[in-house]
Amino acid sequence: MTTAKPEAARRVRDVRLDVFRGLCLVIIFIAHVWDNAWARYIPARFGFSDATEIFVFCSGMASAIAFGGTFRVHGYLLGALRVAHRCWQVFWSHIGVLMVAVAAMIAVDRTLGTGHSYVEGLGLEPLLGPNGAEAFLGILTLRWVPFYFDILPMYLVILAMIPLVMAAIKLGRAYVALLVVATWAAANLGLLHLPAEPWSQRAWFFNPFAWQLVFFTGFAFMSGWLPAPPRDPRLIRGTIAVVALTVPFAWAPLLEQVTLLQDIRHMLEPLIEKTRFGILRYVHFLSLAYLAYVAVGEGGHRLRGPVVDVLRKLGQQSLAVFMAGLVLSFLASTMLNVVGRTFASVTLVNVAGILVLVAVARIVTFFKSEPWAARRPVKEGAKDVHRQDAGLIDGRGEAKRPLLVVEAGTGLGSLSAAVGATAASPLLDCSPATSA
Repeated sequence: MTTAKPEAARRVRDVRLDVFRGLCLVIIFIAHVWDNAWARYIPARFGFSDATEIFVFCSGMASAIAFGGTFRVHGYLLGALRVAHRCWQVFWSHIGVLMVAVAAMIAVDRTLGTGHSYVEGLGLEPLLGPNGAEAFLGILTLRWVPFYFDILPMYLVILAMIPLVMAAIKLGRAYVALLVVATWAAANLGLLHLPAEPWSQRAWFFNPFAWQLVFFTGFAFMSGWLPAPPRDPRLIRGTIAVVALTVPFAWAPLLEQVTLLQDIRHMLEPLIEKTRFGILRYVHFLSLAYLAYVAVGEGGHRLRGPVVDVLRKLGQQSLAVFMAGLVLSFLASTMLNVVGRTFASVTLVNVAGILVLVAVARIVTFFKSEPWAARRPVKEGAKDVHRQDAGLIDGRGEAKRPLLVVEAGTGLGSLSAAVGATAASPLLDCSPATSA
């Protein structure tokens, strides 16, 4: 008898999404190392958009595969439940990485005898002050989102919007566009934002109601609501022009020398603001994304080689790698503060950090493969041995009575399939064999 493979097992990963997510994780690590000379060469130094846009866009595409299929196959309720499950995972990932970072910085301060300098450097001193109880409650309710720890909360809120978008698509694509664009516009007008701490007026650095625009752009492309752009020489020339024209307004060595460029940059600030995801960031990112789409070829067939393989592995385990990279960047910063920032030390710390990220990805891949669950091939009586491994027969070869039988095609059958499918997680982790 032939059994259908689970939905997640049938998916074929898109090498382009995994590779670009992996590249973003490396860039994010480099960018978070304080006063890092390597950060002078990341995309943000040459244009309006940066690795954040790439990562959020790819996450939207992966979400369309991981969640969109659940909505289509198992219905709206189970699709929404699966999104809620992922939100739960992301929430506790945020809490976990924040607590580990706090503990690491406390350990650094004690080891170096620097008081609370490193804890304060991350803006985490309220946890150790007289209002520590309020700070802890703020963390658990997301009313306090410290600097450097705002990406996962942003992602969580955007994920929670997926059921709204899936409801809107039932009415038509125009309603999805209206919902997404209107939400982004409201955020840019200052009508939608979230408080970042209860003791001040500071808002979340990444306003999720603005950043959902790039997320759901990726979601729409992967869902087929937006057609793939043609590989047109005119489009290529136009997007190259957009990217080139932004360089003088972003590249610091030139910008610092020309007053006129500084004045124009100041005038453009509302359109390139990161918190509210200014429209020129969106235009710049779409131009870069189109050029990358053309450069890697149909299906990413030009993405080959050992470096691509490493980036792909990083992208496949993106949630774990992101969390590790965040804490690792703080420790790398501490190391450079202690030994000094020379060419050799900066190179060593960056290379070592990237190698640790690769090790984390490989370790997570190993554990997710569940090697302990592998069954050894048996020539004689293989069928009964495998049935015994599955708990269907006892050691004497007698069939066990199942505790619960759910027939295929029933509501409970759909529920079990949907819950089983959640083992494959999208986006920041995107470990479903989805396109990433």
